[in-house]
Amino acid sequence: MRNNSNTAQGFSLLELLVVIVVIAILTALLFPVISRAKDKARQTACLNNLRQINLGVRMYSDDSNDTSPARNGVIKPNSADAFTGYKELVKNYIGLKGASSPQDKLFACPADTFYYDYPFTPNPRGYVPESLCTQSNNDYSSYSFNAGNLHHVQFYGTNFIEPGIAGLKLSLIKNPSRTVLVAEMPAFVPYSWHQPKRPFSQKNSIFNDSRNVISFVDGHVNYIKMYWDSTWPQGTLALAHDPPAGYDYQWSGN
Repeated sequence: MRNNSNTAQGFSLLELLVVIVVIAILTALLFPVISRAKDKARQTACLNNLRQINLGVRMYSDDSNDTSPARNGVIKPNSADAFTGYKELVKNYIGLKGASSPQDKLFACPADTFYYDYPFTPNPRGYVPESLCTQSNNDYSSYSFNAGNLHHVQFYGTNFIEPGIAGLKLSLIKNPSRTVLVAEMPAFVPYSWHQPKRPFSQKNSIFNDSRNVISFVDGHVNYIKMYWDSTWPQGTLALAHDPPAGYDYQWSGN
């Protein structure tokens, strides 16, 4: 009797190569989609963080004769500078107790994975692969309060007072839907955690129209582009003055 059963055969080399090419093409197509989804998730997390922090600031102000947080009211003497000292005042309003720490997840943006140290050091490294929210000098926060009016500075030979709303009555701010309350720290330079640009250079466009998550005095939060003045001083510090027309925010309470 003849055995008519067929012997099972494996894939040929050509078939294996075709499968590998198809997988590579699908991976190349899916990777940008997955990357965009992750970026969107980080933006959403920052938006939610800032909504809660914004509410805490406004609750603090309600209990403080309508006055926004200011550095001279910080309970802990060494809790950071004008921009981060607000956290010590408002954190009880959003469920945080005890000393600040890296475990304060509400104040940690998941996109906070690096920073540019220009212009904050005389010998900048440029791109620094470290989180701001893990550093004690930032009071373990990714977010800064709009407190430039407490920050008298001398920068590249220029003396100036930045605009800001620290210590002001929130009800007297003329444009609450445009005036920044609390924002991601890069917004004050500006650069972006969400659309990072490299390599670092003062002359390239890492600062130009970078996009950041911002909360406003009226309570809403948005992801917007920030103004970069390439002519003053040395082409940096977004909060040195209010932006021109075409931008959806301002630093001053006027």
